[in-house]
Amino acid sequence: MPKAKTNLVIVESPSKAKTIGKYLGGDYVVKACMGHLRDLPKSSMGVDLEHDFTPVYQPVKGKEDIIRDLKATAKKSGQVYLATDPDREGEAISWHLQALLEIPDDQVNRVTFNEITKGVVTRAIQEPRAIDQDLVDAQQARRILDRIVGYQLSPLLWKKVRRGLSAGRVQSVATRLVVDRENEIRAFQPQEYWTIDVDLDRVDKPGAFTARFYGDPKKRELGSEAEVQSVTDACQGKPFQVKSVKRSEKKRSPAPPFITSTLQQEASRKLGMTPKRTMALAQQLYEGVEITGVGAVGLITYMRTDSQRISEEALAAAKDYILGRWGSQYYYGEPHRYKTKSAAQDAHEAIRPSNVQLDPERVRADLNKDQFRLYKLIWDRFTASQMACALYDNVAIEAQCGENVFRANHQSLKFAGFTALYEEGKDDEQEEIQSPLPDLTEGEPLKLQAIRPEQHFTAPPARYTEATLVRAMEEKGVGRPSTYASIISTIQDRDYVVKKEKRLWPTPLGEVVTGLMMDRFQDIINVEFTAHMEEQLDQVEEGKIPWKQVLADFYQGFHKDMEEAEEALKDTRLKVPEEETEEVCELCGRKMVIKYGRFGRFLACPGFPECKNTKPIVEHMPGRCPKCGAGMLKRKSKRGFAYYSCERGAECGFMTWDVPTEFDCPSCGQTMFKKSGRGANKPFCINEACENYLPEDQRGYHRKPAPTVEAADAEAEAQAQATEKSGEPAAAEKPAAKKTAVKKTASQKTAAPKTAAEKKKAAKRAAAAKAAPKRAAGKKAADEATHKA
Repeated sequence: MPKAKTNLVIVESPSKAKTIGKYLGGDYVVKACMGHLRDLPKSSMGVDLEHDFTPVYQPVKGKEDIIRDLKATAKKSGQVYLATDPDREGEAISWHLQALLEIPDDQVNRVTFNEITKGVVTRAIQEPRAIDQDLVDAQQARRILDRIVGYQLSPLLWKKVRRGLSAGRVQSVATRLVVDRENEIRAFQPQEYWTIDVDLDRVDKPGAFTARFYGDPKKRELGSEAEVQSVTDACQGKPFQVKSVKRSEKKRSPAPPFITSTLQQEASRKLGMTPKRTMALAQQLYEGVEITGVGAVGLITYMRTDSQRISEEALAAAKDYILGRWGSQYYYGEPHRYKTKSAAQDAHEAIRPSNVQLDPERVRADLNKDQFRLYKLIWDRFTASQMACALYDNVAIEAQCGENVFRANHQSLKFAGFTALYEEGKDDEQEEIQSPLPDLTEGEPLKLQAIRPEQHFTAPPARYTEATLVRAMEEKGVGRPSTYASIISTIQDRDYVVKKEKRLWPTPLGEVVTGLMMDRFQDIINVEFTAHMEEQLDQVEEGKIPWKQVLADFYQGFHKDMEEAEEALKDTRLKVPEEETEEVCELCGRKMVIKYGRFGRFLACPGFPECKNTKPIVEHMPGRCPKCGAGMLKRKSKRGFAYYSCERGAECGFMTWDVPTEFDCPSCGQTMFKKSGRGANKPFCINEACENYLPEDQRGYHRKPAPTVEAADAEAEAQAQATEKSGEPAAAEKPAAKKTAVKKTASQKTAAPKTAAEKKKAAKRAAAAKAAPKRAAGKKAADEATHKA
């Protein structure tokens, strides 16, 4: 009897594959596709604008081995289950996989799960469905919209502002929000206002308290010193009495469980995490973690959602946990269901723990520091959402002197309820002065001890933090849960926005580009128009309108704007204002300015050409130098690649392309590093003497662009810094390794015989190294031209 074929399950990541593989047993092979395997080309538009916006998809470069392996495995398999993420992007990946791997319709199955637990995964495999073409089309429409804008608008920015710029459809609107807020701050005119506090005491027994002027008797704002003087004159030396005493009990309800936007906001407020970092950690918790005594399990539900729906099973589990730990008085009394906004996509649940019995302390030892902090935040918020309301005793007192009324309030906690576990964070948290009030009675006389007027001025609106920008984008309908983090990261990567002391500031470059967009592309930069486009994409997902119709309607207006902008700006070149810094040029004493080169921002002396001093803008990183223990800095090489070096420069000489983290190796105590580039990367140790050492060839780098030349650039910059300090001539440039500069062992030096492909790569590297001096000469001339610009 022939052996039954095994079934193939395809997911995006190895960690997800590992978790799911343990649930399904020997009849299934689980493999990772590592994201998109087919996409629009990087080197061209890839969309036929003349023929109904037909996209031209091609295999993603560098993933040929993965495609070959999946295709061979699919041909040998019985059924193929496409288990990519349960959203538009995941649906599109599955659609591309079927086409690329040539899987017949009767062999392909689409499965989705909101949480990665054994029961949910097994049930999903037993209940597959067809690929949802409407979801796929919504993703295609978004992808092509963004491609059209990027590929047609970016060249205009190159010609009219600066080479290397790029424009994005939604990112442009996010940048505008930051620019608009800066303009509001500049235009803000402070308004004077006053407060009057009176210190009062009981006549017959102790009972001092403070009250604030409210009105006479209607509410009245005090806008000038003259108005204040009239109130103080009327009260000075006059009798006060208690006008009213109101006692009440107030309830405070728990916040709903997280959706994507509120998770990013709260993680920013409470944990200091960027949206990008938050989503990377949430992805790890969703895809699965090895828990002692449990095995591999996804700890939370899917993290890209705008739904506040909770499954009945989760509601029941939360009830059981709360009753068992705190008792019936701390339970809400019934399942607490929260209403989801009408515009939300309700296919998913809210973000919650997949098993509430796995409380944070139970899994702490199996998580790293940041995984634990984020899991605790999610677990606490969800569990608190099913707990009883907090109860407060509220006392409001009005004291009167003639017609003038002063008010005092005090609130005291009567029953903690959900606050025993969790309280929501606040933006710009300001504590109100709260002091207990005496047990007063209506009509009781009071003594005036002091009267304290104080002048104030209204403050301008606060600059956005990453958390408040996410909230603004959500409120205005800009972007979707899956895009908030990448949008905020992108506008900073493109130097349109910078973060200073946790606040987002527009750069001069961001303001110039936004100004151009507002003059010539009012639809793209318009918040309402962008929100309308999101609504249309939602309608495509629901099967209500054809996706190519959305593209046609958009392109008609956009193409007209492009033609008009090209004509209006044909003889125009926009200048980006220089931004002065506090950094002093050590050669001539001038304050250095920020300029924009091919590879981003750098410091330059404004005295050019007399003074040609330039410096990279450095950023302090977590962790310690593994060579000398000093701090670590992030720098950029002359060709724009980020690298990391010891703050002592060439005095120490350590540099690496790997990213230092805040984690210490549990075995040797040295700072751990992670692979640079996109994605959530697991930290590793670079200490060869440590048992946790990860060799360079196992760190996941698929491409190594011109390693010898790039490392030489970086090392030369470090050497130059040391020379500036010492005044000694720099040593001759010496090629360095592409990755972390660590000494090779004897086993690493003994290489196996090279294959033909390896010899070809080695020849290319040798040619690149040979051409480096010529490129350096040309690069010097280019740098001077950039400085002049």
